[in-house]
Amino acid sequence: MENIIEFQEVSKSFGDLKVLDNLSLQVGNGERLALIGPSGSGKTTILRILMTLETIDSGFVTVNDDYLWHEASDSGLRPAGEKHLHDMRQHIGMVFQQFNLFPHLTAIENVQQPQVLIKKRQKPEARQRAEELFRMVGLEDKVDHYPHQLSGGQQQRVAIARALAMDPKIMLFDEVTSALDPELVDEVLSVLRTLAESSDMTMLTVTHEMNFAREFADRVLFFDRGQIVESGLPDEIFVHPREERTRGFLKKFIASID
Repeated sequence: MENIIEFQEVSKSFGDLKVLDNLSLQVGNGERLALIGPSGSGKTTILRILMTLETIDSGFVTVNDDYLWHEASDSGLRPAGEKHLHDMRQHIGMVFQQFNLFPHLTAIENVQQPQVLIKKRQKPEARQRAEELFRMVGLEDKVDHYPHQLSGGQQQRVAIARALAMDPKIMLFDEVTSALDPELVDEVLSVLRTLAESSDMTMLTVTHEMNFAREFADRVLFFDRGQIVESGLPDEIFVHPREERTRGFLKKFIASID
């Protein structure tokens, strides 16, 4: 499997807090990766770096064999300019904890308008693509509702459809159920399960839903203090974790961990 994402000795700090510490990470093309670990361990920062929402202090990140935060010049690599970052963002979609829908647009307009503005699609084509995605996320009857008329789970499903409408090669999910009431969590996770089963997109999810991570992921990474403590197949991590720090963390979620 060829790698589509690579972090090479990447470090990132916010003031005195080091959130990524010389991190090296490879993600295969089409791989589904679950990032777990305590809050503040650097998981979300990885997604935000990939989405070009956070810079890096040192190291290199490549996506599709192109440097993300650097670009070539006559004298070697230089910090990436805005055009390069814009071009790289075309490969990546992200769904956040908060839904970030435009309140003055209907649900389908929230999915249609970015296609017209960014992908330069004609409105009928963008509408057709939006309708396809609304069927996938189970919201065919909500297309003309405004965000305030939708539940949190429904708004998050609109946000997922909006990200998918841009046809990314890589999808990033950052704790997409954390802002939802417990009874709404599974309707969003079921969309991610369907997407994982029906798509060959590369998908990275930061989650505290351990049962979901176990069934969704090809590989699970446990992070602590900006480093990968343990990496393995879901059953290896959730049934037979090797590291004491991983076992201690998982005991909070899984009673059978010794």
